[in-house]
Amino acid sequence: MPNKMISIIVPVYNVMPYLDRCISSLQRQTYQNIEIILIDDGSTDASSSMCDWYGEDDPRIQVIHKKNGGLMSAWKAGVSASRGAYLCFVDSDDWIDPCMITEMANHLLFTPGEIICCNYVIDRTDSTAKQKHGLPPGNYHTATANLFTRILGNENRSISLSRCMKLISRELITDNLHYCNQKLKMGEDLNIILPALLDSKRIVIMEDAYYYHYFYNPSSIVHAYDHGLYENIRLLKIVMNNVFKDKVRLNQLPVPKQSIEDQCGREYLFLLMLALKNEARGNPQRTYLRNIKTICIQEKTPQLIRRHPIRVMKKSDKLLYLVLKYPYRPLICLLRTATKLFYHTRNTPKPTKK
Repeated sequence: MPNKMISIIVPVYNVMPYLDRCISSLQRQTYQNIEIILIDDGSTDASSSMCDWYGEDDPRIQVIHKKNGGLMSAWKAGVSASRGAYLCFVDSDDWIDPCMITEMANHLLFTPGEIICCNYVIDRTDSTAKQKHGLPPGNYHTATANLFTRILGNENRSISLSRCMKLISRELITDNLHYCNQKLKMGEDLNIILPALLDSKRIVIMEDAYYYHYFYNPSSIVHAYDHGLYENIRLLKIVMNNVFKDKVRLNQLPVPKQSIEDQCGREYLFLLMLALKNEARGNPQRTYLRNIKTICIQEKTPQLIRRHPIRVMKKSDKLLYLVLKYPYRPLICLLRTATKLFYHTRNTPKPTKK
């Protein structure tokens, strides 16, 4: 196996309680030829000095300090500073198993356009849950496999659109940085991973391989109320449509125009359900009623659902889908109560046995 350098890129912002666990897991990688790039995105806690301490102690670690600009600007700075032929992204409150890079690298052919995907574990304070990609394990040559007719618009994605839990040929990221829209604050991984997937020549879905540990932090900004989420989702719709159409045309992918419109339409419906959940769960004001009605009416959801019907199997999503179709006050109030109760129960630590 060629000893190609692999760059591990870690955006860091105010994660002092979790940073040691993350960096230590990277230092313990059995794959030797790695560089670890820590991008301190203007942290106001001790994360910044912790990065420096690790950088002074380990020559494989490069530390970049920058003015706060958000997650996308941080990992992009890491990409610019990196030297690896392959890139791996790890979020700073997550961690990885020591064998992860080695096991992923074992699947490389060291040819252009490769993406190797492992699976992941969701770690909560009181439980864990294994998660995997929707595609069966295997080696997919994208020129012949019919992958891109179902990459969007499904409850369970065929391939996760997260930056993480992947080993990615460098050019798939660097050649697509121009798609990154700095205005996106949610779902921003889509505007780099979607074009990378559509440019790829070979995708490997590993079997089992639960090497990446995603830490579910209920206090994270990802789980807080975002008053701009709906507008972000509308922008995301434009991005994914443009990326898909560009790549199908440029790469001559066998994806019919109707398939692109249908996938993007179904994906948008799932994103709108996320906007409803954001309002029902997190909006501290009674404006959640008005906002949910506005989203459903403004999007003309009955027509959208008729054009792009989706299958909702998760129990937690069925009520969201019902409200999306029928935004009546009693249903919205029921959604509010059910959602707040669900997340309160989920995020309340279980009592320890004496």
